[in-house]
Amino acid sequence: MRRVLDYGAIIGCMREALVAQARGECDTPMPMHLDVTPVRGEVHIKASYRRGGRYFALKVASTFPENLGRGMPTGNGMMLLCSAETGEPVTLLQDEGHLTDVRTAAVAAMTAQALGCGDRTLGILGTGIQARLQARMMALVLPLEAVWIWGRTAERVEECRRELEAALPGVRVGVAESPAQVAGECRLIVTATASRAPLLAPGDVRPKTRIFAVGSDGPGKQELDAEILRRATLILADSAPQCRKLGELQHAPEAWERAMEMGAFCEHPVDAHGTVVCDFTGLGVEDLYIAEYCSERCGL
Repeated sequence: MRRVLDYGAIIGCMREALVAQARGECDTPMPMHLDVTPVRGEVHIKASYRRGGRYFALKVASTFPENLGRGMPTGNGMMLLCSAETGEPVTLLQDEGHLTDVRTAAVAAMTAQALGCGDRTLGILGTGIQARLQARMMALVLPLEAVWIWGRTAERVEECRRELEAALPGVRVGVAESPAQVAGECRLIVTATASRAPLLAPGDVRPKTRIFAVGSDGPGKQELDAEILRRATLILADSAPQCRKLGELQHAPEAWERAMEMGAFCEHPVDAHGTVVCDFTGLGVEDLYIAEYCSERCGL
């Protein structure tokens, strides 16, 4: 599966997915979440069907942080394509969570394109797989010269720095001592952590900053102080109802009515010259589109 993935093509594929969702062409129910509390595990179950499509998709993605101590990946999962005509399972993509990681980063890169971002410096809070994919995807749509990263664990920060330097030759990778330092260096920031308390305060964020909040995808998760959303000139949500329940918007109900869905913005852009917050929670329709793409590229 890794061999057939064309990141540039997937960025375009994700635009199609979010536009179809915004147009009301897809049945994408709210995700189901399971907390495996003894080991701090999280399991997300998502699904989608595009009217007139050949398939519907089911996806299970999990994160088990204690796997690091076992020498195992923290993420895992699979996607299943089923016939939309008979309901029969057609293709099982046992991707170990990789397709979820890739489509998440691709949606952010697609949104950067839609916003017309031309930043040469990117800030990333987080050092996991998603943080690394975000940098690689953004490098496809931005003239990147520097990436600033921040993380809580020095060993993981150094590992991330080395990997990004190898993956992005010619791009300088700096290590920040705090999220506030990242915000001071960059006007395009991706937050990709599992935080349950704000990492960025309103005073940290410079005017006209664009924040792509990726980590908050469940009740109680939060990477941004809610005041940042209240002050934002524009709020984009991958799904307004889903972000109100699972994303950064869950902490800022006063801003709910101002949120515009990303798919709608792609078709009908509005003024985005001030501070912009993009709230990503990950949609089943994205899983459907990347599963179909991967299945076709594998000749299945």
